[in-house]
Amino acid sequence: MLGLALATLRHRRAGFAGAFVALFCAAALVCGCGTLLVTGLVGTVRPERYAAAPVVVSGDQEVHALVDKGKGRTKEKSKPIADRAWVPAALAERVAALPSVRAVATEVTFPALLPGGPDRGSWGHGWESAPLAALALAAGRAPAADDEVVLDAATAARAHLSPGSATTVRTPSGTLDVRVVGVTAQGFDSQAAIFFATGRARALAGHDGLVSAVGVFPTAPSAAADVRALLADTPGAVVRTGDGRGGAEFPDAAGAGVRLVSTGAVLAGTSLLVALLIVVGTFGLSIQQRQREIAVLRAVAATGRQVRRMIGGEALLLGLSAGALGAMAGLPLGGWLHGRFVALGVAPANLPVVLSPFPALAAAAATLLAGWAAARVSARRATAIKPVEALGEAESRPSRPAAVRIVSGVLVAAGAVVLTVLLTALHSDQASTPVCFLAVLLWCTALSLLGPLVARAGTAVLGLPLRASRIGGWLAVQHLRAGAHRLASVVVPLTLLIAMACTVLFTQTTTGHAAAAQRERGSTADFVVGPHAPASAAAALAAVPGVRTVTRVLHSEVRDGLTRRSVQAVTPERLADTLDLGVTAGDLGRLADGTAAAADGLGYRLGQRIRLTLADGTPAEVTVVALYGRGLGFGDLTLAHQLVAAHVDVPLDDELLVRGDGLTRQQLADALRGEPGLGVLDRASAAASTTASADRTGARIGYVTLGLIITFVAIAVLNTLAMGISARRHEFTALALAGATRRQIRRMLGWETALAVALATALGLAVALPVLSTYAEGITRGTAGAAVPAARLAPVLLGAAALAALGTWLPARTALRRLHHRA
Repeated sequence: MLGLALATLRHRRAGFAGAFVALFCAAALVCGCGTLLVTGLVGTVRPERYAAAPVVVSGDQEVHALVDKGKGRTKEKSKPIADRAWVPAALAERVAALPSVRAVATEVTFPALLPGGPDRGSWGHGWESAPLAALALAAGRAPAADDEVVLDAATAARAHLSPGSATTVRTPSGTLDVRVVGVTAQGFDSQAAIFFATGRARALAGHDGLVSAVGVFPTAPSAAADVRALLADTPGAVVRTGDGRGGAEFPDAAGAGVRLVSTGAVLAGTSLLVALLIVVGTFGLSIQQRQREIAVLRAVAATGRQVRRMIGGEALLLGLSAGALGAMAGLPLGGWLHGRFVALGVAPANLPVVLSPFPALAAAAATLLAGWAAARVSARRATAIKPVEALGEAESRPSRPAAVRIVSGVLVAAGAVVLTVLLTALHSDQASTPVCFLAVLLWCTALSLLGPLVARAGTAVLGLPLRASRIGGWLAVQHLRAGAHRLASVVVPLTLLIAMACTVLFTQTTTGHAAAAQRERGSTADFVVGPHAPASAAAALAAVPGVRTVTRVLHSEVRDGLTRRSVQAVTPERLADTLDLGVTAGDLGRLADGTAAAADGLGYRLGQRIRLTLADGTPAEVTVVALYGRGLGFGDLTLAHQLVAAHVDVPLDDELLVRGDGLTRQQLADALRGEPGLGVLDRASAAASTTASADRTGARIGYVTLGLIITFVAIAVLNTLAMGISARRHEFTALALAGATRRQIRRMLGWETALAVALATALGLAVALPVLSTYAEGITRGTAGAAVPAARLAPVLLGAAALAALGTWLPARTALRRLHHRA
């Protein structure tokens, strides 16, 4: 049968082209997403400032906990913390005393923002840390006074500064006037480095007795082992060498790896399920077009097993070629995806993409298996029935799908219902999003299994208006009624396209609008100042006549055990003047350094003692004194500002909420003249700005995800339409013999496409809207519904319609060429 499979492929190249394209795209998509996954798992960040230090001692960037596995078994698990962990400065003297160590260099790190410079990745250090990167001065001298700084070459070039230039630097203590006294010969690609005098830098860092890292310069190869042995009894100290030094310099690398793993896994899993659904549909259409051929083989004594082996051989040959080529195309696709996520801030720029053979091999194997399984499933009925029945079905399609297919469709639909309802009980985005996509895929799978029944019912309802067209519309209805299977093969991928597009786009808008609504209702301040406001800005605002309250707001993350919690840190004094968190129990007035307020629905209760790990790994224990209902807009936990600010990398306030009597925007702006770069917004403008920013970020990530999957589905739609129309050449010839003109046939195809688009639109919205509604019910805890802006829905529906029109017009033009000559 392998020889017959080869002969069939050779003589039916056009018929198998559609299946080849579907398998090729599936392999490329899975390989590209797998590349993200591998990059997150094994990718390492190259050190920059620590490149010259062979050994680096830094804090432990993970929180550890024992997890009960049941039956008396436990397992230690670790999760990354949000910010940089610090170590005692006294470790430097202990390490320097080792015989195998030649010298050590310490470093402190704090945010230092230049005017017009980057908001992220701009750090201040002491000049004592220059040996860690083997920095040399290209011009000027080292800083000595408190107002003197040295810039790395890249930062100086971007800021157009040179020795002798005067500028300002925003630090947690305030905005400082400084003079540039030197520029290094080296520059950094991933950060801006501003070096102060050693004593001044330690004062600005605000961590007395602590340093962010200790660089070790050995005299013997055993230095790393000696340092590990020396610090074995020092909790929280980690010795790093090689590429591991990048994790000490860029503490967000571990979090970025986790984000890439989760994003890659979700995308790869979703892509594989979408690919399986599309490939099964493509092979099903191909088998339907070959029913006469298969029936003849059965009639000349070929057994069902032999025909299945032939079809399986065809699928294996197609899968091998398409899977190998698609997997190779998936590697550059993975590199492009990595670049997009770097641009969106999901991954750091200095975490290079890992082009491993494993995603390509896995994609090729998955594609091969999916193609073979799809072909065998699609050929099951044609090879299972008796030869005489096969000949009959080849000429007249069965009136309804097989009972097994109907039962399977009902069971899958029941599973989709369960997942849709389950969404109401999931209150976190990490838990809801995968279930949301899986529910949509199950609904579309059920529609695929029940496709002919749904298509026949849709034709009966939507075909009534088409009867008004005496020729084109009437012909379209008759052909769709007779070819419900063909209509279903077009409607299912269109439905999947619309449903997936709506789900990807409108989960973002739903959470964004709900959070914005809570923030708008909960913010009672007259004005909002930010971002990255130093403590001096809060003091300047408090001194303005008429100002009653200035609430400092800083956002961070903590760990409750291994569970990540979003936190807003606020100054508790007169908090009710500027924030209304929607307290449902307790008293927010009791908020202090040792207490906390928690959002409803997270399992916290009044009086509960919570052991937290702050952003830099410092343990803290707080008592819950209030519960509030606006957690989506204000975070999972609300803590005292003083408790959190000392343990974050960037203790600059995200917002300053100002409340007073008779205040004007100009008054506050005048008070902040010494703090360049800070904006003053009234309440309405601040709410609009927050909403737009959240929508922009979420939408960009959603567009990348959407672009991957929808591009594949769009290709599948074009592919299916081209296969279906190309296989109807004999039908068009018969219509031409009966007197139909090419214009009438084109109108018939136009009406068919219009009905398919209308049916797919109805089904796509019928799938997406209930899923989005239950998603909104769960994620907002019933406080808001699904947000489906018409301005975003319209392009989705118009795009699907345009795609279907293009997929009909191009192959129809080719199929109708020289029609009457063939007739």
